[in-house]
Amino acid sequence: MPISDDHRLRMWRDVLQLCEASAAEGVIVLTGESSHPLNIDGAMRAAASLGARPFRVDLPPLPPWERGGTDRTAAVGRTPLTGNPWALAALEQAGIVIDLMGLLHSPEQERLLGSGTRILMVVEPPEVLARMLPSADDKRRVLAANEVLACGQNLHVTSEAGTDLRMKIGQFPTLPEYGYADTPGHWDHWPSGFLSTWPDEGSAEGRVVVNIGDMLFPFKRYVETAPIVLDVEAGFITRIGGGFEAGYLRSHLESYDDPGAFAVSHVGWGLQPKARWAALGARDKAQSLGMDARAFYGNFLFSTGPNSEAGGRNDSACHVDIPMARCSVFVDGEPMVVDGDVVAPAQRVAGARAQGC
Repeated sequence: MPISDDHRLRMWRDVLQLCEASAAEGVIVLTGESSHPLNIDGAMRAAASLGARPFRVDLPPLPPWERGGTDRTAAVGRTPLTGNPWALAALEQAGIVIDLMGLLHSPEQERLLGSGTRILMVVEPPEVLARMLPSADDKRRVLAANEVLACGQNLHVTSEAGTDLRMKIGQFPTLPEYGYADTPGHWDHWPSGFLSTWPDEGSAEGRVVVNIGDMLFPFKRYVETAPIVLDVEAGFITRIGGGFEAGYLRSHLESYDDPGAFAVSHVGWGLQPKARWAALGARDKAQSLGMDARAFYGNFLFSTGPNSEAGGRNDSACHVDIPMARCSVFVDGEPMVVDGDVVAPAQRVAGARAQGC
């Protein structure tokens, strides 16, 4: 359903106020060839209405990439900002960068965050942004769960379909996403509501069963023919079994000619009750990054590929996200999600961890 201009301006103002954008700092709107024009307009007008003097940095696209599709996560690491020190220097002067282009998984994003610039990535069309408008309650919910994950040493994931995956955690930071960037050096994504981390390198062991109805990104499709069975040893997928989708996934990973494509990347669970499991089948897939799937309440998100943005050694260009339903997630034996239901109330989690790790 279309969003009126007035409503769009109000929601952008609300989010930028949550980001604590002000006239006292630079606000840069970063755009590229595929940035949604209504998001460009909303970001610029909302920042100006709050007294800031925003300006836009627009970058031309990279040359075509032989393995990529239209989804901007099909190949990660290189962006239109790669090799452009002049644009990067300008962005480093900003208090906040509204990223409508997509810097995710890039060294340039990490450099900006390291300089203290905060980044809010916005890719979804306005009607999805409006439905999942972030709130202070989203931040409370995600940060409460983050207190547990950040102190954890072991993550265990199971499902009735056959998933039984164990890994050590703590080598890399956590990534809490609550929909707005309000502190120096913080990256976030509107819409979101999600918590993740990366397993210690070489520690993931076990089996992941991607069941019918689970989703594959960047393909933006549900698994429909047969479950996909992924055997994981020493942090890497060693076998992919199943039907058509299993072969499709295997072919995609192999096409990068990079062993790092088979590594276990970030893992976590969804905490956004406004996100919808069914949204992927109800939208024009070209217009959406699929944040409903990645953030829906109680999902387990398993991914493959790089961990370099967290400080790891794997900088593979291949990144696959697999949101899964009806899984159970345990941190040091404490249940966070059971059969797809979040079972750790935020107040109890926060209270239990109030004294720190």
